[in-house]
Amino acid sequence: MTATAPVPSDEQVLADTRRWIERAVIGLNLCPFAKAVYVKNQVRLVVSRARHLDGFLDDLDRELELLKNTPAEVVDTTLLIHPTLFPDFLVFNDLLDVVDEVLEEHELDGVLQVAPFHPDFQFEGTEPDDVTNATNRAPYPTLHLLREDSVERATASGDSADTIVARNLDTLRRLGAEGWRTLLNNG
Repeated sequence: MTATAPVPSDEQVLADTRRWIERAVIGLNLCPFAKAVYVKNQVRLVVSRARHLDGFLDDLDRELELLKNTPAEVVDTTLLIHPTLFPDFLVFNDLLDVVDEVLEEHELDGVLQVAPFHPDFQFEGTEPDDVTNATNRAPYPTLHLLREDSVERATASGDSADTIVARNLDTLRRLGAEGWRTLLNNG
């Protein structure tokens, strides 16, 4: 997001994120486990408006504790979204080391895991415009907090993680960069 871009409202952030979930994550079947929890309203979407990293980490602490203390049938997974704090992907990527430390501090290592999503996500060894980066691209910087048990149950009853990744890469290559933009931008 450029400095001159207007700050999106929480309602806009949530609408954009829902559109991404419905059209890309579920619509392209990038995560074959997402639809079941999404249609049951077990996906929590939280917009952080923290003004600095410490405030964002406080929001992360609260969401980890909420997920830890809430039955999966009520909230299975959480997306913690910050529309403005991490415009630079490399800064966001560096945050992931801190997130791992936070999981350990909460004694949640092996209980919860965090998957990163960012509008400019780039896998190591790929070019910025490689469409396969879109598997981890979301409208805004997002930390996806997942229960390890839920991930294990989902993968035990379906395709392996390697099979899902290979299928996702194939899907995105067939869709292409223009198809990806069209998918997310047509309101």
